[in-house]
This record gives sequence, structure tokens and C-alpha cells, in this order.
Amino acid sequence: MSSSREYIKQVLKENGHKFTNQRSKIYNVFLNNPGEHLSTEDVYEYVSEESPEIGIATIYRTLMLFEQLGILYKISFDDGVVRYEVKSSNSKHRHHHLICLNCSSITEVKLDLLDSLEEKIEKTEHFTIIDHNLKFYGYCEKCRNKKEKDNEK
Repeated sequence: MSSSREYIKQVLKENGHKFTNQRSKIYNVFLNNPGEHLSTEDVYEYVSEESPEIGIATIYRTLMLFEQLGILYKISFDDGVVRYEVKSSNSKHRHHHLICLNCSSITEVKLDLLDSLEEKIEKTEHFTIIDHNLKFYGYCEKCRNKKEKDNEK
């Protein structure tokens, strides 16, 4: 955790913000829950287990700051809940998501075939693309299998 602690300390300092124990604890929630898409309330629940003195308003402000500094991605899955995930420093883009319309499960897709499309768009439209976000909606394997079994009856 010390390297992640140093990373967050460096990013905050470079952008004129103080490194605090509260910010460290909030960031550690994401490091301790890799691959999770956490809402403000989720982060609050994790943080309050160890540090009940940290209020939800502090968490909300910190998540907004981390998103502004490029430490976290802000994600919406069109369900009215804003979620966050750690931005990978070695990744050019966000990963994509599969969202089940039945159980609301979210699966990350690591495959990214949009690089050539981006290059073409940049060339023909004279537009510099910094990032993209792609969501696929459908039915996960579990829900699809259940639906097929229900139809057989």
C-alpha cells in the first residue's frame, strides 16, 4: 500500500491539494476492492467500518476531487447511481461494460477493438479523441439460461 499511498500523495501535491489520512483511506477502499464499481454510499460503508468519523460529505467531495484529478473514473450505468473505479495508469482508455437488463450485473470487457475506428475518426474529422466509453446491454449467461429454461416449460 505504500506505493499507492505515495502515488496519491504525489498527484494531490502536484495539483495543489493536501494529502490527508481521510483521502488515503478513501483511495484504499478502491485498491482493496479491485474491479468493483463503487458508489459514494458503498465507499462510505467501507470507510465507516474503520473510520466512522469520516462523513459522507467528505467522501463525496473526495470522490469528485479524485475524478477531477484523473485518479478515478466516474461511471453511470443509466440506473441513476453514480459509481467510481480506479483509473489505470497504463491504460489509454476505460474498459467497456456488459450490463444485464435482468439482474443488473456488470461485467468488464477488456477487449478493445475501437483503436482503428478512433484513428479513422481522428483523421477524417480532425478531432483528437482522449477517451471513449462503451456499454452493451443484454442478458448475462445466468439470466439467459434461466429465461430459456422458463420458455421450455
